[in-house]
Amino acid sequence: MTTSEIRDLGLTDANAGCACCAPGGHSRAVPTATTASRDATAPSSEAAVVADYLVEGMTCSHCVQSVTEELSAIAGVESVNVDLNAGGISRVRVASAAPLGQDAVREAVEEAGYALARAS
Repeated sequence: MTTSEIRDLGLTDANAGCACCAPGGHSRAVPTATTASRDATAPSSEAAVVADYLVEGMTCSHCVQSVTEELSAIAGVESVNVDLNAGGISRVRVASAAPLGQDAVREAVEEAGYALARAS
């Protein structure tokens, strides 16, 4: 099938999508392969501090990449793992050499265009 043979069957919602990919959404650079491969690795030390954060508003892999990139930029962060719950509250696990300040995490998540959710 060629591109000219592809027909829209009306099964997709043209207005759906995430804030990062929608017109007027934030425009974040996609991480390089180096960043992506680092994110998939386990913490490098056994004494790593692991903390979970709840993040609102992520809906796609680009959202995950944006949050991962910003959190990875915090000094001491060894790995970031996101359990995406599209359109809901996603769990973000961060392993670091030392405990991270809540303000630094909040600022990184907000820089990516999202917000920390309140724990219930």
